[in-house]
Amino acid sequence: MSECWQIVSIVTGRRCNRVDNLVNTSRTSSDQLLIEGDEFTHSSSQVATRQVMYDALVLDARLGQSLATVRSLGSRGLRVAALGTSAGVPSFSSRWCQRAFACPAAEGSEAYLSYLEQVLDQNSVGVLITSSDPTIALIRKHRERLERRVRIALAKEPALGVAINKERTLDVARRLGLNVPSSVKVSTVNEVAAAVRKIGLPAVVKPAESWSSNGQQGARIISQFVTTLEEARRAVEELTRFGGTVLLQQFLSGRRESISFLYTQGQIYARCAQWHMRIVGGQSSLRQSIAVPADIGDQAERLVREIALEGCSEVEFRYDNAGNPYLMEINPRLWAATELAVRSGVDFPYLLYQWASGEKVDMVTSYRVGGQLRHLSRDVETVIVAARQRGRPEATPLVKAIRDFCGSFFIPTAYDYVDWKDPLPACTAMIGYARFVLQRLNLSIRK
Repeated sequence: MSECWQIVSIVTGRRCNRVDNLVNTSRTSSDQLLIEGDEFTHSSSQVATRQVMYDALVLDARLGQSLATVRSLGSRGLRVAALGTSAGVPSFSSRWCQRAFACPAAEGSEAYLSYLEQVLDQNSVGVLITSSDPTIALIRKHRERLERRVRIALAKEPALGVAINKERTLDVARRLGLNVPSSVKVSTVNEVAAAVRKIGLPAVVKPAESWSSNGQQGARIISQFVTTLEEARRAVEELTRFGGTVLLQQFLSGRRESISFLYTQGQIYARCAQWHMRIVGGQSSLRQSIAVPADIGDQAERLVREIALEGCSEVEFRYDNAGNPYLMEINPRLWAATELAVRSGVDFPYLLYQWASGEKVDMVTSYRVGGQLRHLSRDVETVIVAARQRGRPEATPLVKAIRDFCGSFFIPTAYDYVDWKDPLPACTAMIGYARFVLQRLNLSIRK
């Protein structure tokens, strides 16, 4: 990995943030490391005396939306640092990343919070931008103490709490007269049979909140599709292992679309819609920018206004077989396909920075439609999943999955991570994916 970072330094012509061999989750909060250039400083020793100014610190450096944020802000002349929990992430190799911090603790943990506070204490940071469920949960818990150090690009409570909790979001939507999927709240396995009788099968077991923790450890909880009572019981048992509740929800198989907003002080400053064309593991591998549909555009805007959800948000809908839209959830943060909006002319990361820093927010009244963005490694997964799940109601037929995958190479399409003005993140992503595939093959051989 060190050779990769040497290449990064040569190609960019700048001193890179070397982060290899840093991550060690067994470290305690008293033995954490900060990175500055090629030198490591133990937090147990005296902290750096000089303060460096960064306009923004972007958390969750492993995520595509974090890379889009680094590129967006950096290309506008802002000084941007990024923080992640492993060394070889695309955001760190971006030409626009002025400094990389690799935290040896898991996102959402108290050790991660201690590390973040050290970074903020040792550096002058204007705005903190986060895009993942565990870091948002941590910030919500400790927001008051963090806001003494930095502006946070997240909606305030109670709006944030409503948006994060799917049950509360759906309650607001019902009040507004929006279509919502039939749902039953389930807390234990013993309640599954009655819920299945009411909702029917197939169904979706969905967490009320996507991040769950028992105080010692936590996990991101992903919705599960179930076709039998036994599958439903297993899903509920797994998704409630840290406590909390889940929703057994009506399965909708139609088109999935979402509307994204920048909203503040009663005004919508930007909106952008996208069609999630292929979905795997709850995320889309191919998306297309579309004009804001009149029906769900109005519904989404009314919902955001009712909740008073300031900042960036994505409101997601799914259609039934009759073409009726149903609200699924709100993401009160930058979303996985943020880059598509940026490429279409709606620079949500910069608008979010303007809002959080107290600057005047630019008004965006139009954007380009028809552009596509493809996450290639995730698209490979759509074919693998289609092969593994042949015959299941939610599965794409294998022949269609292969045809769609191959056909996308002949359509003008942009790719996640790929930007010829900033080529190294794509190289880093390819290296990371190759290692992931080799590890999976090695595990399969051992079994």
